[in-house]
Amino acid sequence: MRDVAKQLGVSPMTVSRALRDDKTVSAKTRARIRKAADDLGYVYDTTAQAFRTQKSGFVAVTLPSVNNANFADTYRSLSNGLAARGMQTLLGATNYRTEEEEKLVRQLLARNPEAIILTGSYHTGATRELVRARAIPVIEMWDLPEAPIGHAVGFSNAAAMQPIVEHLAASGRQKLAFLGASEGDDLRGADRRQGVMDAAAMLGLPNVDFLDAGPAPVSMRHGAALAEKLGPRLLEYDAIVCVSDPVAFGVLNACRRIGIDVPGCVAITGFGNFEVAAISEPKITTVDVEAARIGEIAARLLGDIFDGVGAPSRVETEVRLVPGGTS
Repeated sequence: MRDVAKQLGVSPMTVSRALRDDKTVSAKTRARIRKAADDLGYVYDTTAQAFRTQKSGFVAVTLPSVNNANFADTYRSLSNGLAARGMQTLLGATNYRTEEEEKLVRQLLARNPEAIILTGSYHTGATRELVRARAIPVIEMWDLPEAPIGHAVGFSNAAAMQPIVEHLAASGRQKLAFLGASEGDDLRGADRRQGVMDAAAMLGLPNVDFLDAGPAPVSMRHGAALAEKLGPRLLEYDAIVCVSDPVAFGVLNACRRIGIDVPGCVAITGFGNFEVAAISEPKITTVDVEAARIGEIAARLLGDIFDGVGAPSRVETEVRLVPGGTS
């Protein structure tokens, strides 16, 4: 700051105020100071300011995966919404493990975030205690717990499967199998499986079998590998309900390779309305959960909390059936 001040003939305090966008410094002088700082490669260190104001300017966010297109859409709209308020995000990936989330939360809280946003409602007891003890806003997204830690933005993963099962039953499909990650790994996937089982029971359909695609996260290749391994055994079912669209895409392509007609012999459905479902031939029957909308609403909700505006504890987002040619 002394170098910038010397170059422009102003005081270091003026430089400090200008870089903090203090309006007591004229706009013209602020612009001159920012340009001089850029020319010298100087970046203002906000550590002292954060210590003094107890405001770090960022929100901590955990996602199960950074290469899942739906979570990427949620994060993009969330970060854009926060950026409009001058806030940044500090992101951590849990790889679908609650114990990994606990480690990340400890690390993220050490950076003094102004709020924390967690994906899902399944957490270790230690994680819950950590975020409650910090007394900062907490939002759980992509789920809709009855008693959120602070606030929740999302939907019931179990209830979201009912339109799929009703659609399959209406087209005469009776015997269903759910294909997803191993038990205990993908907890939202487990909720979807339970939702399929509950909807099938409600409609008087036979018990739903579980096809284990391996540890989470499961992808196209996991779906394809399991379908090829099962081969003609897939014909025991009228429909394969997949935990996500990428998994369904893998199953669909494997069925083509081994000569199983979709949807003639077996129907295939996905979840999430990923881009791959729309460009697949045939298009994959899926459920749209408006992933980007979840991030948008979470950002707006957090803004209301910061502004002291009344914010609901639970915001339910919409889901809708998107019929395709695989069912």
